[in-house]
Amino acid sequence: MIEKEDVFKIGRFAKPHGIKGELSLITNRDLEGDAEDSYLVCEMDGILVPFYIEACRYKSDSTSLVKLDGVDSEEEARAFVNKDVFYPIDAVDEDDWLGEMTWNNIVGYSVIDASNGFLGKVVDVDESTLNVLLRVDREGGELLIPAVEEFIEGMDRENSILKVSLPEGLLDL
Repeated sequence: MIEKEDVFKIGRFAKPHGIKGELSLITNRDLEGDAEDSYLVCEMDGILVPFYIEACRYKSDSTSLVKLDGVDSEEEARAFVNKDVFYPIDAVDEDDWLGEMTWNNIVGYSVIDASNGFLGKVVDVDESTLNVLLRVDREGGELLIPAVEEFIEGMDRENSILKVSLPEGLLDL
Protein backbone atom coordinates (compact mmCIF):
# COMPACT_ATOMS: atom_id res chain seq x y z
CA MET A 1 0.00 0.00 0.00
CA ILE A 2 1.34 3.45 -0.91
CA GLU A 3 1.52 5.94 1.95
CA LYS A 4 1.58 9.77 1.73
CA GLU A 5 5.19 9.84 2.94
CA ASP A 6 6.22 7.64 -0.03
CA VAL A 7 5.18 10.24 -2.63
CA PHE A 8 5.33 13.96 -3.33
CA LYS A 9 2.99 16.16 -5.33
CA ILE A 10 4.18 17.09 -8.81
CA GLY A 11 1.06 18.63 -10.28
CA ARG A 12 -2.58 18.20 -11.16
CA PHE A 13 -4.51 16.67 -14.04
CA ALA A 14 -6.46 19.34 -15.90
CA LYS A 15 -8.64 17.79 -18.57
CA PRO A 16 -8.74 15.00 -21.12
CA HIS A 17 -6.91 15.65 -24.36
CA GLY A 18 -8.55 13.99 -27.32
CA ILE A 19 -10.64 10.84 -27.26
CA LYS A 20 -8.03 8.13 -26.57
CA GLY A 21 -7.52 8.71 -22.84
CA GLU A 22 -4.69 11.26 -22.83
CA LEU A 23 -4.71 13.78 -19.97
CA SER A 24 -3.25 17.26 -19.61
CA LEU A 25 -0.93 17.30 -16.60
CA ILE A 26 0.03 20.70 -15.19
CA THR A 27 3.53 20.16 -13.79
CA ASN A 28 7.10 21.42 -13.85
CA ARG A 29 8.51 17.88 -13.80
CA ASP A 30 10.13 16.25 -16.83
CA LEU A 31 8.33 12.93 -17.14
CA GLU A 32 9.69 12.09 -20.58
CA GLY A 33 13.19 11.55 -19.23
CA ASP A 34 12.14 9.08 -16.53
CA ALA A 35 12.99 5.42 -16.62
CA GLU A 36 10.71 2.83 -18.14
CA ASP A 37 8.04 1.41 -15.88
CA SER A 38 7.61 4.78 -14.18
CA TYR A 39 4.29 5.52 -12.64
CA LEU A 40 2.24 8.36 -11.22
CA VAL A 41 0.04 8.16 -8.16
CA CYS A 42 -3.44 9.65 -7.73
CA GLU A 43 -5.77 9.58 -4.76
CA MET A 44 -8.86 7.66 -5.78
CA ASP A 45 -11.65 7.20 -3.23
CA GLY A 46 -9.24 8.00 -0.38
CA ILE A 47 -6.55 5.52 -1.47
CA LEU A 48 -3.28 6.32 -3.23
CA VAL A 49 -3.29 4.31 -6.46
CA PRO A 50 -0.37 3.88 -8.91
CA PHE A 51 -0.93 4.31 -12.64
CA TYR A 52 1.78 3.33 -15.09
CA ILE A 53 2.70 5.84 -17.76
CA GLU A 54 2.11 4.43 -21.24
CA ALA A 55 3.26 7.58 -23.07
CA CYS A 56 4.14 11.16 -22.30
CA ARG A 57 4.92 14.24 -24.39
CA TYR A 58 5.25 17.95 -23.83
CA LYS A 59 2.50 20.35 -24.79
CA SER A 60 4.14 23.44 -23.23
CA ASP A 61 6.67 24.33 -20.51
CA SER A 62 4.13 23.61 -17.78
CA THR A 63 1.87 21.03 -19.42
CA SER A 64 2.56 17.44 -20.41
CA LEU A 65 0.16 15.14 -22.18
CA VAL A 66 0.11 11.83 -20.35
CA LYS A 67 -1.41 8.54 -21.44
CA LEU A 68 -1.94 6.19 -18.50
CA ASP A 69 -1.97 2.44 -18.99
CA GLY A 70 -5.58 1.20 -18.98
CA VAL A 71 -7.13 4.64 -19.53
CA ASP A 72 -8.28 4.38 -23.14
CA SER A 73 -11.16 6.78 -23.62
CA GLU A 74 -12.14 10.36 -22.92
CA GLU A 75 -14.79 9.09 -20.50
CA GLU A 76 -12.24 7.05 -18.49
CA ALA A 77 -9.87 10.05 -18.46
CA ARG A 78 -12.57 12.29 -16.97
CA ALA A 79 -12.25 10.38 -13.67
CA PHE A 80 -8.82 12.03 -13.28
CA VAL A 81 -9.84 15.66 -13.90
CA ASN A 82 -8.66 17.99 -11.08
CA LYS A 83 -6.89 15.12 -9.27
CA ASP A 84 -3.56 15.90 -7.62
CA VAL A 85 -0.73 13.89 -9.13
CA PHE A 86 2.07 12.44 -7.03
CA TYR A 87 5.39 10.83 -7.87
CA PRO A 88 7.21 8.11 -5.89
CA ILE A 89 10.02 9.50 -3.73
CA ASP A 90 12.16 6.41 -4.24
CA ALA A 91 12.29 7.13 -7.99
CA VAL A 92 14.07 10.45 -7.40
CA ASP A 93 17.84 10.70 -7.04
CA GLU A 94 18.77 12.08 -3.60
CA ASP A 95 20.72 14.94 -5.24
CA ASP A 96 17.60 16.05 -7.13
CA TRP A 97 15.21 15.81 -4.17
CA LEU A 98 15.14 19.50 -3.17
CA GLY A 99 14.49 20.56 -6.74
CA GLU A 100 11.59 18.11 -7.04
CA MET A 101 9.80 18.63 -3.75
CA THR A 102 7.18 21.13 -2.78
CA TRP A 103 7.21 22.81 0.61
CA ASN A 104 4.01 20.96 1.59
CA ASN A 105 6.00 17.72 1.55
CA ILE A 106 7.77 18.72 4.78
CA VAL A 107 4.67 19.28 6.94
CA GLY A 108 5.27 17.10 10.00
CA TYR A 109 9.06 17.30 9.76
CA SER A 110 11.13 18.21 12.83
CA VAL A 111 13.23 21.33 12.25
CA ILE A 112 16.76 21.26 13.63
CA ASP A 113 18.92 24.37 13.42
CA ALA A 114 22.73 24.08 13.25
CA SER A 115 23.18 26.58 16.11
CA ASN A 116 20.01 26.23 18.19
CA GLY A 117 19.11 22.55 17.89
CA PHE A 118 15.48 21.38 17.79
CA LEU A 119 13.13 24.25 16.90
CA GLY A 120 9.83 22.37 16.57
CA LYS A 121 7.70 20.66 13.94
CA VAL A 122 6.42 22.09 10.66
CA VAL A 123 2.63 22.27 11.07
CA ASP A 124 1.70 24.23 7.95
CA VAL A 125 3.03 26.08 4.93
CA ASP A 126 1.80 29.63 4.29
CA GLU A 127 1.76 30.29 0.54
CA SER A 128 -0.65 33.24 0.71
CA THR A 129 2.09 35.77 -0.07
CA LEU A 130 5.03 35.91 -2.45
CA ASN A 131 7.34 34.77 0.38
CA VAL A 132 6.45 31.22 1.40
CA LEU A 133 6.70 30.63 5.16
CA LEU A 134 7.02 27.43 7.15
CA ARG A 135 4.82 27.52 10.25
CA VAL A 136 6.66 25.72 13.02
CA ASP A 137 5.08 24.81 16.37
CA ARG A 138 7.73 25.88 18.86
CA GLU A 139 6.79 24.96 22.41
CA GLY A 140 3.15 25.92 21.81
CA GLY A 141 4.05 29.16 20.02
CA GLU A 142 4.37 29.81 16.33
CA LEU A 143 7.71 30.30 14.60
CA LEU A 144 7.68 31.50 10.98
CA ILE A 145 10.67 30.49 8.89
CA PRO A 146 11.11 31.75 5.32
CA ALA A 147 11.02 28.75 3.00
CA VAL A 148 14.23 29.35 1.09
CA GLU A 149 16.61 26.62 0.00
CA GLU A 150 19.61 28.69 1.14
CA PHE A 151 18.63 28.00 4.77
CA ILE A 152 18.45 24.22 4.26
CA GLU A 153 21.54 22.20 5.10
CA GLY A 154 20.00 18.81 4.59
CA MET A 155 16.99 16.59 4.86
CA ASP A 156 16.48 13.18 6.40
CA ARG A 157 13.34 11.85 4.71
CA GLU A 158 13.43 8.54 6.56
CA ASN A 159 13.26 10.27 9.97
CA SER A 160 11.31 13.37 8.79
CA ILE A 161 14.01 15.85 9.80
CA LEU A 162 14.74 19.19 8.14
CA LYS A 163 18.22 20.49 8.98
CA VAL A 164 18.54 24.26 8.68
CA SER A 165 21.07 26.98 9.33
CA LEU A 166 19.11 30.12 10.09
CA PRO A 167 20.66 33.58 10.00
CA GLU A 168 21.52 35.12 13.33
CA GLY A 169 18.61 37.07 14.81
CA LEU A 170 15.83 35.33 12.85
CA LEU A 171 14.59 33.48 15.92
CA ASP A 172 14.35 36.78 17.83
CA LEU A 173 11.75 38.27 15.48
